[in-house]
Amino acid sequence: MSPGEAVAPARGVATRAGLLSAARELFVERGYAAVGTEEIVARAGVTRGALYHHFADKQDLFRAVHEQIEAELVAGIGERMAGVEDPWELIVTGLRAFLDACTDPAIMRVALLDAPAVLGWQEWRSISERHGMGLVSFGLQNAMDRGVLAPRPVRPLAHLLMGAMSEAAMTIVNAPDPRAARDEIEPPLIALLEGLRQQH
Repeated sequence: MSPGEAVAPARGVATRAGLLSAARELFVERGYAAVGTEEIVARAGVTRGALYHHFADKQDLFRAVHEQIEAELVAGIGERMAGVEDPWELIVTGLRAFLDACTDPAIMRVALLDAPAVLGWQEWRSISERHGMGLVSFGLQNAMDRGVLAPRPVRPLAHLLMGAMSEAAMTIVNAPDPRAARDEIEPPLIALLEGLRQQH
């Protein structure tokens, strides 16, 4: 492989990362509808051709930004849960980390306000589940295995819990005071989980 051949893929990776970064900043600042592709390529310092080499269109670029934010969200929740031994506390910690994240401007604007409209509800849910289902299922299965939650089929329960979390997220992001809404919605969400606890 010649030095030129080695540089080309690295340059392509850097160009794609630059487009993602520029688009993310603009989408968070003003929302998907108010941002044009000309502005994105100008901020990224690349040509229009470079944008269409890496992404089919603006929606495709938005999808990639949304996927990036979802992956970071799940990784951040995982970090908060790391080291928590008690299975009940593990679930509650994950839930609280998720609610905290719902007040983050990038998550509010891109993942919660724009993504359902831009990508359609079905694809939005599919991306959310692809990133979050494993973590939710693990928390539930772990608590069942250790006798904290009553044994039930994990997958449908994980779907229901993710649905409740999505509704909580929408309540937070559409509230006049998202931080107050986040604090208000935590106790009833944990109360729903309490109902799943094993009765001794």
